[in-house]
Amino acid sequence: MRSGTFPHAGIILLALIGPSDITAGPLELADHPHQDSVTAVHEAEHDVDHAWEVYHQAALGGTVATPRLQAEIEEHLHDARILITQAQEAAEHGDQRQVGHLIEQVRFHTTQAIEGSKEPKK
Repeated sequence: MRSGTFPHAGIILLALIGPSDITAGPLELADHPHQDSVTAVHEAEHDVDHAWEVYHQAALGGTVATPRLQAEIEEHLHDARILITQAQEAAEHGDQRQVGHLIEQVRFHTTQAIEGSKEPKK
């Protein structure tokens, strides 16, 4: 061990900032009282992320059919993100019916975005 080093500096740093700050992660689904709703929203979030990826590939590749279609796709993706936020809030309140309704709307927007992203350039 070198002179002047503090061998337990990491442990002391952990004690000062607290372990929860380091290990904090996504909401543990198993601990949530409305697990089914939270899981459904989480899956819908993945759908939105996938739609964004498909869109970005098309946009970066220059294959989006028209500027007008590009604006429509972006609007669908934006709407889907807003709906996800609303679905998260509904899930937190245990409103399964509202969660289902919002997720249906999310799927509509993600489907429209993906189909538009795959439409060939004319």
